[in-house]
Amino acid sequence: MKTTGWNFRRNVVFQLFVLPALIGYLIFYIYPLAQTAIYSFTNYSLIHPHMKWIGIDNYLRLFRDDSVLIGIKNTVIYALLMTLLQNVLAIPLAIALNRPLKSRNWLRLIFFAPAVLSPLVVGFLWSYLMSSTDYGLINQALQALGLNSINWLGNPKLALYSILLTQVWQWTGYAMIIYLANLQGISKDYYEAAAIDGAKPWTVFIKITLPLLLPSISFNTVMAMIGGLKVFDVIFSMTGGGPGHSTETIVMTLMNKGITEAQFGYGSAFAVVFSFLIMIVAFVQLKVLNKWEERMF
Repeated sequence: MKTTGWNFRRNVVFQLFVLPALIGYLIFYIYPLAQTAIYSFTNYSLIHPHMKWIGIDNYLRLFRDDSVLIGIKNTVIYALLMTLLQNVLAIPLAIALNRPLKSRNWLRLIFFAPAVLSPLVVGFLWSYLMSSTDYGLINQALQALGLNSINWLGNPKLALYSILLTQVWQWTGYAMIIYLANLQGISKDYYEAAAIDGAKPWTVFIKITLPLLLPSISFNTVMAMIGGLKVFDVIFSMTGGGPGHSTETIVMTLMNKGITEAQFGYGSAFAVVFSFLIMIVAFVQLKVLNKWEERMF
């Protein structure tokens, strides 16, 4: 009985320690989430400050709104390419810097350093470098080589991909560090056995390295995809969504509809759909990666 009473008191103490975090979670996450869901079924806006229940009209309107569809298309293109390029570049980079090079620590620092910077800072930096005016350093270099300057951020067909390149530059080093940590945890016995069997480097990569990198591949691809779907700050600092709507993403469209245009009910419906989209994408991605891992092993 004494032991039971002591366990009960101990559990109560542990729960009291958790209580402040739980209260903060309920106030700052669950309550706003519930309010957003409720507002999404109303016509709440500055024009209609007195809310009226309109059912799913906001949700139906979303899929008839051209600016919303453009934002979704741009975001999907950006997120897919970001996830692919970042990881395709990070894996060989991590393998190269896992070798006993004299300068590997400096190289790791150089490649990882951009991930420490704020995306806003990176956006302003690259918008300066990519400027099509006289002070754009990249265009100055192209002209010095006898080539024509490129309107990196003013061309609707090129602007989104120009922003994408800056983010691949910033975040590939971060993914590389995750892969590098995973590589350093792989036993050398596998590689010694492969060397004894006379396995070629490509076979070693496919049969040993890649399967054992699957935990970090799952983490990096899911995080890159979610980050790509939520991208806002770097686009805001580089193009503001322009020219036209060519670089406008889901979050930027959401900010414009829900805050700039003060369509709170409509913006809330957009936020709910966006949240479900991220959850579905992450769930499908993890399922696919888990099946891949099962096949590998």
